[in-house]
Amino acid sequence: MLTIHGVARSRASRIIWLCHELGLPFLHRPVIQAYRLADASAEDAPPNTRSADFLALSPAGAVPVLQDGDLTLTESLACTLYLARKHGGPIGPQDASEDGLMMQWSFYAATAIEPDALTILYLHNRGTLQSAEDTGLVAEAATRLVRPLKVVDDHLALHGHLVGDRFTVADLNMAEVLRYAQGHHELMGQFPALQAWLTACQQRPAFGAMSAAREAEAA
Repeated sequence: MLTIHGVARSRASRIIWLCHELGLPFLHRPVIQAYRLADASAEDAPPNTRSADFLALSPAGAVPVLQDGDLTLTESLACTLYLARKHGGPIGPQDASEDGLMMQWSFYAATAIEPDALTILYLHNRGTLQSAEDTGLVAEAATRLVRPLKVVDDHLALHGHLVGDRFTVADLNMAEVLRYAQGHHELMGQFPALQAWLTACQQRPAFGAMSAAREAEAA
């Protein structure tokens, strides 16, 4: 059975969502990020990214980690692309061209969108703006995101999905990155096709199952 190491309130959410889409059973080990604990080395600390057994799996001390038999994978997008390719079906690539396109959009999300989207998540969506400097950082991040979000919006306006005119792992990976910026309504409102597509992605039952796991952790 697959084992996913990492709390659902981390990039492990991407793998959890995909497993629900594919109907794959998995064991979830909720390893928490050490920075979220008062003392990650305390005797009663929960499994975390500084725990010795976790560092044996991920020397970088970062979640998520996916174990599939003898294979241990880090990096969430590598994990989702691997599972989609291995288990096939409509969510995975049907040929080498689709495989390349799914990697293209996933890497575009990670490199062109995620860094600035995370700035918005941490400083805007969570209401942690403390200074004019923070406000400026959010504004700069939103400005930088206009160009890559327009690329995605233009593509979705023509095709409805990122690859193959159906929901695939590329949509899942992109949707999980864009979720970070979703609370910036002024920014996202500029891209109606993207917003409609993101809403449809998040209405999928498998997303709901993952989201419920995230909410349970926050309770």
